[in-house]
Formats: sequence, C-alpha cells, structure tokens
Amino acid sequence: MVENWLGISSHRLTEAAVQTFYMLGWSLFFGVLIGIPVGLILVLCRKDGLCSSPAVYFAVNGIVNTVRSVPFVILLVFIAPLTRAIAGTRIGTKAAIVPLVFYIAPYLARLIESSLLEVKAGVLEAASAMGADTFQIIRYFLLPEAKASLVLAVTTGTIGLLGATAMAGTIGGGGVGDLALTYGYQRFNNELMLATVVILILFVQLIQSLGNYFSKKLRTHA
Repeated sequence: MVENWLGISSHRLTEAAVQTFYMLGWSLFFGVLIGIPVGLILVLCRKDGLCSSPAVYFAVNGIVNTVRSVPFVILLVFIAPLTRAIAGTRIGTKAAIVPLVFYIAPYLARLIESSLLEVKAGVLEAASAMGADTFQIIRYFLLPEAKASLVLAVTTGTIGLLGATAMAGTIGGGGVGDLALTYGYQRFNNELMLATVVILILFVQLIQSLGNYFSKKLRTHA
C-alpha cells in the first residue's frame, strides 16, 4: 500500500528514517562533547570570567564565529578531504557525520554559552567565597544551575541538526531529506515530498516536546 501511494517501498522509507536517526544521534553526541567544553571556555575566559583570558577568548570566539559563518552545503565540500581522512570515504551516512559535527559543535557552543551566562553572578561569587575552586564551581554550581536551560539549548541544537541532515543527501548521506530530494523532488513525486515533510515535522515536534518536558522537570526539582 505504501509503495502504491508513495512510489517507494516501506523498507526504503524505514531505512531512510533509521539513517536520519543514525546521523542525528552520533552527530549530536560528538557535538555535545565538543560544544560543552567550548561553551565553558567562552564563559570562563571572557572579560570578568572566572578564568579571564582575553587571548584564549579571542581565539576560541574567532574559531566559533568562523565555522558558524560557513553555510553547511559549502562546509560539506570544503572539508571533504578531512571527511575522507576521518571516515575513510567522502560519501555515505557515515561520512556525513563529520561535517554535521563541524556544523553543530560551534552552534551548540553558542547556545551553551548563553545558557551558562544566565546563571546569576551572585551564585558563583558565593561559591568562590566558600572556597570552591574553578572545577568545583563548574561542577557543583554553574552546570547544575543552568541544567534546565542547557536541555533547551541542546533541544534547539538538535532541531537545527535535523535540518542539516536533510542537506547531507548531497554527499549520499541518505536519510529522510535525501529521500525527499532524490525520490520526491527529482521525480516529481509530490505525495512522497508531502510524506517526508510530515515525518520531519513529527520528528521536530517529538524532539521539542521531550526537551520541554525534561527542562520543566529539572526546573521543578531545582
């Protein structure tokens, strides 16, 4: 029935959804691993930060701004040699993860920076007055105070990353976005285009709802 309506098999549709989740999951995992430390550096090394260092802040801030200023489609092509060095190939779902990480890491770093800056200065000053060192302030005060906001930051980043996975189809990354372009747009299959749009909307709604839920739970138990 699905094949008669959409022009593709249900297996192909399921495979595309799995590819999207694969790219989304691994890219987000590595993006968070990079984004949190970079966001912390931007907060700690800024003027009046706990570890104020204008030189470090200037360097990291410049790198983040530079990477974020490159459109994702151009980034895909620009770092193709690096993608091949890391993933062993320039095409495919596995290869798409490399540029997706480069795309999402600085984006998350900015969102995390904004979340951490929401923590009241008085909380950090009180922690410092109690004799806590920088690591203790980060672990026991800064991150716990910002956890609800951090969840929403990661949620926003995840939705942005989902949109980027659609463009990964230009390097054969697969996924729902590639399905829409290859089997929908290029073959004038409007039904499939509509179906993929609905699937992506459902993904976004699910991600945002989960993010809002966990953020609310964290604020309630704060």
